[in-house]
Amino acid sequence: MKTLITGGAGFIGSHLVDKLLDMGHEIIVLDNFSTGRKENLNHVSEQIKLVECDLSIKGDWVNEFDGVDWVFHLASLADIVPSIQNPEGYFRSNVDATFYILEAARHSNIKRFIYSASSSCYGIPSKYPTSEDSDIQPQYPYALAKRMGEELVVHWAQLYKLPAISLRFFNVYGTRSRTSGTYGAVFGVFLAQKLANQPYTVVGDGNQTRDFTYVTDIISALIASAKSELTNKIYNVGSDTTVSINKIVELLGGSKVSIPKRPGEPDCTYADISKIKEELGWFPTISIEEGVEQILNNIDYWKKAKVWNPDSISDATQDWFKFLGK
Repeated sequence: MKTLITGGAGFIGSHLVDKLLDMGHEIIVLDNFSTGRKENLNHVSEQIKLVECDLSIKGDWVNEFDGVDWVFHLASLADIVPSIQNPEGYFRSNVDATFYILEAARHSNIKRFIYSASSSCYGIPSKYPTSEDSDIQPQYPYALAKRMGEELVVHWAQLYKLPAISLRFFNVYGTRSRTSGTYGAVFGVFLAQKLANQPYTVVGDGNQTRDFTYVTDIISALIASAKSELTNKIYNVGSDTTVSINKIVELLGGSKVSIPKRPGEPDCTYADISKIKEELGWFPTISIEEGVEQILNNIDYWKKAKVWNPDSISDATQDWFKFLGK
């Protein structure tokens, strides 16, 4: 099999590279390293083809799709605040790039196209666990752009018969998660704070819960989707449970300090994964306790990550409150 992965130097992408190499695939990675790290692929650099390129501009990179069997489109810009500050950049990265990638895949007659969508499309859901037919109500440009990318994928599957599946990921965590960028994912923030012997900055009372899904479970869902003969499908990918932020603090160990609750954030994320269980036979296997243990065993990865405190978080999230506040 010949497989192309956009964003293959990133958190999820590099884990997917490892797994597919184990399966004997020939791998091409397209990445501009805006969020991914070349270091994530150093251990396999001699086994893959790595192409640095801007996917939001049609270029020679489209030639890399020749003869490709599977395409995994993981490349995107993430985070809430930067998307509020730079909506054009997010549109180009998450919508324009998806269009060009779909067209390259279509004209190369690829066998499978798997898109990494986001559960942020649900906004603040009215029902938990949240199913795929729940209302779509993005709260900020990142969520909107990822949803628009998904709509492109679905349309290409309908109109051009592109064999595509979209996976809506819920709160992915694990080794190699991002260490840089504007204040964002809770594990990246907490791990840097733990290494610096600083208290964890917990939003509100910490009783809010999240569907933390370990990265290897995400990888198995991606591969199950690619192996499937189903097409034009959307699936939630979650852990089948929801865990409080206070529980994460307990598992990591250490003190905490409260910061203001943020507008536009749900009190709970919790995926209804009955559809992917039934149709693809996929289910998660890593408990939150096992996942946190894996992270703590590799915590040195976050030594160079920015250490956030209440003041720096307040400064970085001003636009969050300005634009999402009621």
